Amino acid sequence: MKGLLSRYRGALIVAAALLVISPIFGVVLAEKVGYHEPLDVAAEKLGLEEHTIAEWTPFSDYTVPGLPDTIGYIVAGAIGVGVILGIGLAAARLAKR
Repeated sequence: MKGLLSRYRGALIVAAALLVISPIFGVVLAEKVGYHEPLDVAAEKLGLEEHTIAEWTPFSDYTVPGLPDTIGYIVAGAIGVGVILGIGLAAARLAKR
């Protein structure tokens, strides 16, 4: 695993940098321009009402309960990147066998 991490060090640094700047686009600028999800806009135009359903995820809308949106955005992204890297490493190990 150490060899893989050192091999892809550059990609990991880029991923970390993108995680750190992601709240600029996903939170700060989205609020400044009044961005709304396209499906929400379409539902509103169709006159559909939002129904509350039980949340099955602790990171609804890329937030972490108890943290500011910008920090929660980074934490949720880091967890997502970690899960994808874990799946990739597991797949790489299985492929070597």
